Amino acid sequence: MRAGIVSDIHGNIEGLKQALDLMGDVDELFCAGDSVYQYRWSNEVVALLKELDAHVIRGNHEEVILGPEGQRALAAPTVDETLVRWLREQPFHLEAELDGKRVMMTHSSPWEPYRDYRYPGEAIWAQAAELTCDTLIVGHTHHRMVERFGSTLVINPGSTGEARDHRNGHLLSSAVWDTANDDVTFFEYPDPTRAARGSAAPQATV
Repeated sequence: MRAGIVSDIHGNIEGLKQALDLMGDVDELFCAGDSVYQYRWSNEVVALLKELDAHVIRGNHEEVILGPEGQRALAAPTVDETLVRWLREQPFHLEAELDGKRVMMTHSSPWEPYRDYRYPGEAIWAQAAELTCDTLIVGHTHHRMVERFGSTLVINPGSTGEARDHRNGHLLSSAVWDTANDDVTFFEYPDPTRAARGSAAPQATV
């Protein structure tokens, strides 16, 4: 099976659409949180994830906008309350089975404190070898990552909406995980909302 993975969309509907186009047909879609901004709602992003029946978790930005601090943003007349209710129903932590593989998805990491940024190369990731899942999907850092620790494959697709990864020239990114052989392909592309500035062409990297 081909599993598409996106994260940290932050309301960038054009970035999400570009990711979906580049990834092509996928059997399942996973979103590792921060689909919206903490004080800025996006009907378009949430509606598309819902329409695609994506596996979605909430990140720190959903925690804010769906809490007391986000009441003003959600009071705007353009906000679709049906979509707000749907996003509220999504978990912070997801465990599922896909093609016989046990999948865990968290926004930052499975370890407290959950809001900490755990970047690629940090020693803490070695603890993934102790997890009971076959694949761990994370986001939060906006830095793409794929590495195996023991029998656990850790995947961070990077950011599909707000580029922060200097290693790829601050391109947006998403990933496709092939469950049959555990190959992970990253799709990197310039932010469509900033296309006028001129950027490199979209590309896939393994």
